[in-house]
Amino acid sequence: MKIIVVGAGDVGHYLCQVLSEDGHGVTLIESDGNRADEIEENLDVRVIRGNGASSKFLLTAGVSDCDFLLAMTAFDQLNIVACAIGKKLGAKTTVARVHDQVYSDNSAVNYQKQFGIDILINPEALTAVELAKHVRNPEKMAVEDFARGQIELQEMEISDGAKAAGKPLREIRLDSAIKIGYVQRGEVLYVPTADTILEPGDKVTLIGTPDILLKYAPFFSPGAVSESVRIVLNGATETSISVIRRLSNGRFKIRVIDPDLNRCREMAEQFPNVTVINGSATSLRLLEEEQIGSADYFIACTKDDEENVMTSLQAKKLGVKYVELVINKPDYEQVLQNISGFLNITADASPRRVTANEIKKYITNKNFAVIGALKGGVVEFIELKVSEKSGACGQTVRNLNLPRACIIAAIVNESGAKVPGANDTIKAGDDLVLILEKEKIREVADMFVR
Repeated sequence: MKIIVVGAGDVGHYLCQVLSEDGHGVTLIESDGNRADEIEENLDVRVIRGNGASSKFLLTAGVSDCDFLLAMTAFDQLNIVACAIGKKLGAKTTVARVHDQVYSDNSAVNYQKQFGIDILINPEALTAVELAKHVRNPEKMAVEDFARGQIELQEMEISDGAKAAGKPLREIRLDSAIKIGYVQRGEVLYVPTADTILEPGDKVTLIGTPDILLKYAPFFSPGAVSESVRIVLNGATETSISVIRRLSNGRFKIRVIDPDLNRCREMAEQFPNVTVINGSATSLRLLEEEQIGSADYFIACTKDDEENVMTSLQAKKLGVKYVELVINKPDYEQVLQNISGFLNITADASPRRVTANEIKKYITNKNFAVIGALKGGVVEFIELKVSEKSGACGQTVRNLNLPRACIIAAIVNESGAKVPGANDTIKAGDDLVLILEKEKIREVADMFVR
């Protein structure tokens, strides 16, 4: 495919590398001469030195017939303008990296629609999704997220004494926003019916919003959810803000540590239920005074990788049960992955890695994107957009002639993401997440995309 990348910061540089290695024709537009020289010397990428929001340089890069325009600079406004102009000049799909929360707030203006941008991506928010899912599900056997964290899939084992055990599913009163996808009994994986009776030891795949899954987890595994989880975030950064939003349930007791008094005041005003501590987490005395060692989670979210590593190790030494951290620099990412087990780190997340993984979902010649898998790839998750010519438009989920083992896990549109019920209607432009056997993917995708 023909792909234009605007901006060669950590995220843009990484995208140039992985996309060129995947065999795509990549052109980079970069105004910084040193960054441009580095890419040109080390990667198989065409480099244009200039302003990526300029029609002149976009046309020089070949925007009029490119498959993807990826605006990945550190400046939201430049990315939005580049994509808006690129779309007018003929780019098939435009992706803008944005940081500021205002651009994802559609209450007054839908920026994505207003500027004709196909996809908005916030690396910090994607990083927070990765970090928060471990906090909500520390003991789960498997966790996947769809629609950028709005819908989750969790695999749980039915415990002795669970309310769901020994009863037909029709007698288990669950919220309509939660769905049981698959049941595994021994080596057999199947889609349950209303008459299926769950037994202790069965593994069930649950699909729903994070809050709904949290609410109903005790139905399947009593004791799976703690009454209170104590979390310490190091750094009043955008990633921390996104983590707080992901963990808005009252059972999560959150403290934030930051040395900048103004940032602390802003955080305290924005989140009255969060305790904000003005100080440095590099101070052992502060950590001891605040009894950080009694916390369940310590999550280092600053933009300084050295501080994230050191404060995480210190917190672990003080007795914190789980430690997570953000890694910003590519040089540290590989090193940390190699020694994370030795350091006993629960999870690490990289903004550039999660952004590249998200974008790669959409870069495909197929009419769907594979976004995950279960059971060694026998069952896959796919995402697709329903086309106007599809015969599925206007049909309710119950009237779709889907293969028996095919599950619509989520419908995503302007209203948000939801787990559909049998009476929900499929509309043109809806993004669907489906879970199905790999051999059935092409057949099902063709039902929705013409």
